[in-house]
Amino acid sequence: MNEDFTGGPPEDFDRVGREQLVALLEHGLLPTSTVADIGCGALRGGCWVIPLLEPGNYCGVEPNRSMVEAGLKNLDPEVVHLKRPRFSYNAEFDLSDFDTRFSHVLMRSIWTHASKRQIEASLDSIVTWGAEDVVVLTSVIKPSRSPFSGRADYKGDSWVGRSHESDQPGMVAHSYGWIRKACEARELRVERWNRPPLNGQYWLRVTRMQRSV
Repeated sequence: MNEDFTGGPPEDFDRVGREQLVALLEHGLLPTSTVADIGCGALRGGCWVIPLLEPGNYCGVEPNRSMVEAGLKNLDPEVVHLKRPRFSYNAEFDLSDFDTRFSHVLMRSIWTHASKRQIEASLDSIVTWGAEDVVVLTSVIKPSRSPFSGRADYKGDSWVGRSHESDQPGMVAHSYGWIRKACEARELRVERWNRPPLNGQYWLRVTRMQRSV
């Protein structure tokens, strides 16, 4: 599979996919879990997760339909037939097509391209369609302290990087403070997950705030 469809260097496809599986397993993934893979692309993570879940429990969101089709070709057709993964080809982080409450939401290397408005849209979707004990796993790049080196905190309003509308590469960074405030405004809690960064991206874990009785 070439880089047009892997969402990154082809040599990292399996390694990053395994990392996503490990992340989910360490957060309680079971065959009965319901997983929303937002920005599932060519199923870099999905190819590991789909075989483990009960039929229909893997749901991928990806506006680039050709990437999903390329990923499905890499899966055993019998697995696809038995596990019945579902897909929504929208660019709005919308989970409503599945009519499912999700125990896990995976967004590896999505906030590293998204604008703050898009991050808020993804959080709104999670608030609506996440289960009470939903676990959201996403990754970020730390912004540089200096505006003259590295990536500054992104202030733009559009997606940066390859997509269904662009073939130009690119990544962005967002401040942890802003992410925390965006989560808290939605009664969500965000924390850094103490796992080594992969390709410069750090894992974050988002859960619902515990409500006092």
